Amino acid sequence: MRVSISKSSTQLNKIFSEIEKQTEYLFVYNNQIDVNRKVSVNVKEKQVAQVLDELFRDTNIEYMIQGNHIVLSSKENKQETQQQSRRQISGVVVDDNGDPVIGANVLVKGTTTGNITDVDGKFSFEVPDNAVLEVSYIGYLTQEVSTKNKSILKITLHEDTQNLEEVVIVGYGTMKKSDLTGASGSVKEDALAQRTVTSFGQALSGRVSGVNISTNSGRPGGRASIRIRGNSSISVTNDPLYVVDGVILNVSTLTNGTSPIDYLNPNDIKSVEVLKDASATAIYGARGANGVILVTTKKGEGVGTSIRYDTDFGIGVLPKKLDVLNAAEFLQLEDLAYANAQKFDPEGWQNGNYKDPKLKRTDSRLFDSNGQPLYDTDWQDETIRNAFSQTHQVSVSNTKGGDSYGLSVGFRGEDGLIIESYLKRYSARFFMDSELTKWLKVGGSLSYAYQKERQTDSMGDGGITVGRQIVEALPFLPVRYEDGTFAGNNDYPGMEGGNSPVQVAKDRNYTLETQTMLGNVYANITILPGLEFRSVLGANIINQKSNYYGGRQLIWISSPNGSASVNNNRNNSWQFENYVTYHKDFARVHSFTGMVGLSWQHVDNSSSTASATGFEDDFFQYNNLGIGTSPTAASSANAYGLNSYFARVNYGYKSKYLLTATARLDGSSKFGQSNRYAFFPSVGAAWRISEESFMKPATAISNLKLRASYGLTGNSETGAYASQGSLGNYTTVFGSSKASGIGVSSLANPDLKWEKTSQVNAGLDIGLFNNRVNLEMDVYYKKTTDMLLSAPVPASSGFTSITKNVGSMSNKGFEFSINTVNITNENFSWETTFNISFNKNKVLALSEGDDDIYPGPDILSSSNNIIRVGEPVGSFYGYKRLGTWGTDEAEEAAKYNLRPGDLKLWDRNNDGQINDMDRLIIGKGIPDGYGTFSNSFRYKNFDLVVDLQYMFGNDVLDISKHSAEDRTGIANSYKTVLNAWTPENQNTMIAQIRPTGAGYTTNIDSHFVEDGSFLRGKNLVLGYTFPSELTKKISIKYLRVYGSVQNFFLITKYNGYDPEVSDATQTFAQGITVFGYPKPRTFTIGLNVSF
Repeated sequence: MRVSISKSSTQLNKIFSEIEKQTEYLFVYNNQIDVNRKVSVNVKEKQVAQVLDELFRDTNIEYMIQGNHIVLSSKENKQETQQQSRRQISGVVVDDNGDPVIGANVLVKGTTTGNITDVDGKFSFEVPDNAVLEVSYIGYLTQEVSTKNKSILKITLHEDTQNLEEVVIVGYGTMKKSDLTGASGSVKEDALAQRTVTSFGQALSGRVSGVNISTNSGRPGGRASIRIRGNSSISVTNDPLYVVDGVILNVSTLTNGTSPIDYLNPNDIKSVEVLKDASATAIYGARGANGVILVTTKKGEGVGTSIRYDTDFGIGVLPKKLDVLNAAEFLQLEDLAYANAQKFDPEGWQNGNYKDPKLKRTDSRLFDSNGQPLYDTDWQDETIRNAFSQTHQVSVSNTKGGDSYGLSVGFRGEDGLIIESYLKRYSARFFMDSELTKWLKVGGSLSYAYQKERQTDSMGDGGITVGRQIVEALPFLPVRYEDGTFAGNNDYPGMEGGNSPVQVAKDRNYTLETQTMLGNVYANITILPGLEFRSVLGANIINQKSNYYGGRQLIWISSPNGSASVNNNRNNSWQFENYVTYHKDFARVHSFTGMVGLSWQHVDNSSSTASATGFEDDFFQYNNLGIGTSPTAASSANAYGLNSYFARVNYGYKSKYLLTATARLDGSSKFGQSNRYAFFPSVGAAWRISEESFMKPATAISNLKLRASYGLTGNSETGAYASQGSLGNYTTVFGSSKASGIGVSSLANPDLKWEKTSQVNAGLDIGLFNNRVNLEMDVYYKKTTDMLLSAPVPASSGFTSITKNVGSMSNKGFEFSINTVNITNENFSWETTFNISFNKNKVLALSEGDDDIYPGPDILSSSNNIIRVGEPVGSFYGYKRLGTWGTDEAEEAAKYNLRPGDLKLWDRNNDGQINDMDRLIIGKGIPDGYGTFSNSFRYKNFDLVVDLQYMFGNDVLDISKHSAEDRTGIANSYKTVLNAWTPENQNTMIAQIRPTGAGYTTNIDSHFVEDGSFLRGKNLVLGYTFPSELTKKISIKYLRVYGSVQNFFLITKYNGYDPEVSDATQTFAQGITVFGYPKPRTFTIGLNVSF
C-alpha cells in the first residue's frame, strides 16, 4: 500500500492517523511509545514500510506488520527483558466472547518488561520466576495474573462498563462519557447478552435509574409501560421518544396501545442510551419532554466473516393460583344465602321469591340423586397451561477494512399461559457500511418484522373475559357435557349467565397482525479534518390488522348470534436530516465541538373498520361480514409535518470545566399559524474536580464530577388537527320530515400550542479506587405548563368545552446508582449494581377554577380515577369502606336504608346519605420509589447473574373484587367470602351472604385497594462458556450454554396474580386491574455459538 503525506512538525500519532485513513492498517502500541514526538514527513506514493523506516530511523522504536496491524515496540524493553529473563512464557488474551484482544499490553507488574498481543491475541516473552503479569487494554478492566508454575496462559479481559473514556451516543453524535454534562444512562451489549429477553421493555427493565418499566400484562406481546422521571401530561402521551439508528419512531398510539418499539427484535440491539434531563433531551425539542431513548443496532465487528446462531427454549408456568371457592364451598354458601333471605327479606321469602337451592340440584348432568355435585372443576387448571416458547436467530456479517455488511433473521414463538393465546414473530435485518473514499462513507440498514398474536384478555360484551370467568365459572360444572357441548353458568338456575373460560378462550377469536419496516440510508462526508457532514433519510412504516369474532354460542349482552369486526391501520413516517459537526482541540487546553442541522418529518395515518352482528353460523367468522344482519363501516385519515432547526456547542477547558448548550426550533402543522413554531434551549455545565491539582493527593478518588443543567422541552403528540374545528353529520326533524346535513362538531382554537416542560437537574459522579466503585446521584425538578385540557365555554356557543392550554404538573425526584467491581482476578470476578429512584408527581393547576377531572375508566358506575390539584395524577377515587354494619348499629344503619350485615361506607360530611360528596382519594398506582439490585459472578468459564427488582409506595385497585367478592350468590367467588358477615363474625369487610347478590353496590371503595409494593426475583442466569482451545478444534469460535429463570420469586402483600398491572388505557394510569392476565415464571435453556 502506498501513501502520500506532507506534514511539518506534527505529532507522531497524527501521522499514524493519516496512514490509517489512507490504508487498511491499524497501529498497535503501548504507553512506552512516545507518540507525541514531533516529526516532519514529505512523501508521495511511497510504500508504508518506506515511510515507517524513515519515521523510526535513529530511534528506539521498531515495527512489525502483522496482517492489517502495525505493531510497535521499544528496543530497550527487549534488552531489559533479555538481561532479567529467567524463563519463557506465552499465552493468549481474549474478551468475554472468546475473541482475541489485539494490542493488549502484557507487562510484568511494576516494570516496563512486556509485550503487545498480536492479531490472534497472542504474546510471548521471558519473565522472572513467579512474576505477576499486568494485562490491560482500553475499555477493559486491568487483570493481574500470576505466572507461578505456568508457562502457557489464557487471560480473559472483562469490559469496563464504567470506563470514563467510553464513547456514548447522544442526540446527533457521540461524546466521551467523561465530557457529559447531562443525566443519562446506558445499557451495553454484554448486559443484554447475559439475559434472556423477549421484548425491548425486558431489555431495558431495571438497568437505568429514573426509568420505571411496568410490564402490565403477562400475555405474549403484552406491552411494557416505560416512564422516565414520571408522568408529564394528562391528555397526550407520556411515552419517551424512541430513536433507532438515528430514525425517530412515530409515537402515535397504534392498535391496543402498542408502540413501534414493541416490534424491534431485542436480539438486534447492541446498546441503549437513555437521555433524562433537559441538557440531554432538548436537542429533540418538541418531543423530548418525556425523555429520549436512543437504540443502536448491531453492526459488523472484528475482521472477516462471522456467523452466529442464538437459540433458547422455555417453559412458562403459573407462579401462583387465586383462591376461589370449590364446589362444596359454593353450594354451602348458596344454602346459607337462602337461609339468610328469611331474615333479610322475610316478605319476599314468604312470597316464594327465593328458591330452595336443594330443589335446583336436579340436573343429572351435574348432580347425583342426593343432590351432590358430580364435578369439582378447577377452572385455573383447565384454562391455564404450561406455556412453551422458542427463539432462533441467525446472524452473518463480514468486515474488511472500512466495509462491512450483514444479515440477521429471527423467529420467536411463544404460547401464553391462557389457552389459545400465542405470539409468533418473524424478523429480518440487513445492514451495510462502506468507506468509499477517505472522505466519504455511506451505508444503511433495513429491518422487517411480522408479528401475529392471539389475545384472550380483551374485554368482551358484558365485561366477560377469560380472566373473569376463571374466577366466576361455577366449580361444579364440567368443561363439556358428554354430548360435547360446553357447560356454562346459565345451566344452573338463578346464576348470572356466562360461558366457561375455556369456551370464551376458544370461541372468542381476536388476532392482531403487525408488519413493520424500519430503514435508513446515510452519507458521512469529511470536508476538512474535524469537519464532517452527515445526511440521513429514514422511514418507519407500520401496517396493523386486527380481526375479531365472537361465536354465536357465547352469551352476549349487546351482540346476540355472534359479532365480528376487521380493523386496518397504516402509519407511515418519513424523515430527512442533515447536520454538520466540527471538532477542534487547541493546544491540549481547549476542546470545542459544534453541531448545526435541520430536520424534516412527515407522518400520515389511515384506518378503516368494518363490523357486523347476527350471523347464521360461525363458519366464516370475520371473513364475510356482509352476511351479518347489521354491517357497518367507517374510515379516517390524517397527516402532519414537522420542520426543525437545531444546534449544539460543547466546550471543555483542560478537560476540567465543561459546558454544553443546545437549541432547537420546531415547527408543527398541528398548531395554528401564530403558534406553529417554538424554541427549546438548554444549557449544562460540569466541573471535573478530580482533575484539579489539589485532588492529586487523594489517590483513592479516580473521578469526581459535579453536573448541573436547565432546559426546556415540549410535547407535540396531540391530534393532527387539534387546533382546527371539525365537522360531523347530523340529522334533525322539520315538522314530519327528517333532514340530514353537516354541522360543526367541535370548536376550533387557533391559539393552541405545545405543552412545555422545564427541567433543572444537579448531579454528582464519583469514581473510587481506579473506578472500581462508581456512584451517580441526581436530583431534579420538572414542571409541565400549557397542558392540553378541555376547558368550559359559554353555553351560548352551543358547546360545553374546548381544548385549551391550561394547567400544569410537576415531578421532582432523586436518583442514585452504584456499580462496584468487588473482586476481579484470573479465575473469579464479582460485580454489583444497585439503583434506586424516587419521584413525586403533583398536579399544580387545571382549567379555570381548578375543577377536578374524572378521566375514567368508568368500569363501574363512575370514574375510578381523579385528577385533582395538589395530588398525584390518576389517583384512585371512591368511597372509604369502614366494614359492615353490626347488630348493635341497626338503628344507625336504617338511616341509610341499610341493615346489619350490609357494607358500611364512611359518610364524610355526616349528612345522613352516601353520595358523590362522600368520595375521596383512596390510593395511587404511581410508586414512591423503585429500583434494581443485580450481581454478576464469573468463576473460570462459568457466569452467574442475579437480578432483583423492587417497587414501593404504590397501590393496586383490584376492581375484580366488586364482581367476585361483593356479588356472592350469582357466580363463583374468591374464598375471602368465607369470612362474610354473620351474627358471630361482625368484624369483617365482607357483607352478609344473600341470594342473587342482594345488598351489593356498584361503587369503588377502599376495600378494593391493596398495597402493590413488591420484591421480585427478576432474572437468574447460569451460563458456561466452553474453552476456545476445545471449540477451535471443531471450527467454533465461541460456544456458550445457559439456563435461566425469569420471575423466580415474588414477595408482596397483594392477593392477586401480580401487583405489576394496569388494565386502564389512560397514558398516566397505573395499578388498575380487572381480572388481569397472569405473568409466567419462565424456565429457559439456551445456546450461543459463533463461527
